[in-house]
Amino acid sequence: MTIKIQDESITGLALKESNLTFNTLDVSIEEIISQRVLQEVEDYNQRLPEYYHGLVAPIHAEKTVNGIKPKFRKPIDGEKQVYIALDAFKKNGFFVLVNDVQIEQLEQRVKLSEDTKISFIKLTPLVGG
Repeated sequence: MTIKIQDESITGLALKESNLTFNTLDVSIEEIISQRVLQEVEDYNQRLPEYYHGLVAPIHAEKTVNGIKPKFRKPIDGEKQVYIALDAFKKNGFFVLVNDVQIEQLEQRVKLSEDTKISFIKLTPLVGG
């Protein structure tokens, strides 16, 4: 099942949209966050572009008008980024809404369908490793 996720501003403005694929229709929010972060890191590591656009910014990166610019263009550790993202979720660094309902626990399960809307709302800049 492929679903669409999007980053939104606190006012609901869509900032970025991407797709995630799952092998099952029943997933936890932890699995959704992990899959998203791992996909972003893999995309970055394959191309090593000048700017990183992900849920968690790599450590030693600066925020610019064009996005997050890592000081060093080198591969990012996906597992470390997942750990930081999950910790940020627990500390309310960002919210996840499923069909406009806030999810509050990583263990919470979601039944996926073609109409499932998943939104990430960042509250603070997240810096990882």
